[in-house]
Amino acid sequence: MPTLHDRTVTGCRRNRPVVVRLFGALALLAALSTPALASPCSVPLGHAVVLKSLELDPDVFIWDGRQRVIDYAAGFWLNSHEVLAHTLLAKPGTRALVIQCEGGAVRVKYGGDHLDAVGIRLLNGPNRGRYGWVTSDDVHMIE
Repeated sequence: MPTLHDRTVTGCRRNRPVVVRLFGALALLAALSTPALASPCSVPLGHAVVLKSLELDPDVFIWDGRQRVIDYAAGFWLNSHEVLAHTLLAKPGTRALVIQCEGGAVRVKYGGDHLDAVGIRLLNGPNRGRYGWVTSDDVHMIE
């Protein structure tokens, strides 16, 4: 016969996806409601975009943190294992929703202009629903 403790643990396991979704929704609302204090971004919040790199390889690295995309663009990373451990790879044409943007936050090592750090949520592909960061060079507005 199940005890009260068994029923409580089972109930917690059933509620875990609900709690995860709730915290995700709260994080999204907090990100969208925070006023931008930095320079204006080239990508408006809440807009759907298409990802495609301007580099020779059109796949896009989606970083798990804003600071990591900033460091990588500036040329600061330890090894390829670090890159693979902290990124998702998106095929060109992957759709995403812009949820946060920090204007001019990314200084490219071999370039004069500053890029924006863009927080996104993937809308399609194998990583649909995941969040991450890219540079404004990888983001293209849907017309």
